[in-house]
Amino acid sequence: MPRLITTHQVNDCNRQLLIGADERGNGNASHYYVIGGFDSNSNLSDPNLDTHGPTTKLSILFQDGPILEAGVNGITHEVLLAILIDRLQGFQLGPYVCRENALALTKLEEAMHWLNARTLLRTQRGVKGTSEV
Repeated sequence: MPRLITTHQVNDCNRQLLIGADERGNGNASHYYVIGGFDSNSNLSDPNLDTHGPTTKLSILFQDGPILEAGVNGITHEVLLAILIDRLQGFQLGPYVCRENALALTKLEEAMHWLNARTLLRTQRGVKGTSEV
């Protein structure tokens, strides 16, 4: 991968996890990320352990190009935020409830709000799903 992202490396676990990104493309954004540096062998949530063995990397492919022009070809910011929101909501309902999780959850929900507001405005202007600014 051409670019290595290191902003997450604040503890021993995250220093082991490596994030690579492709060159910036449409919209000056990267669309493909690879996360490595882990082994899912001890992760009981990995549904592929029995059939495919442990996972050692994860790929994330984001939407590349406007949907009306390119079709749905990757995930959106909103999808990734929805996953993070769901995970933190679970922690807040369990033994790991804490102020820091609550603050992070609030900011993620705020980010989702603003992305949805952007989509609504683009819909109202008739440019949603196109490359028109």
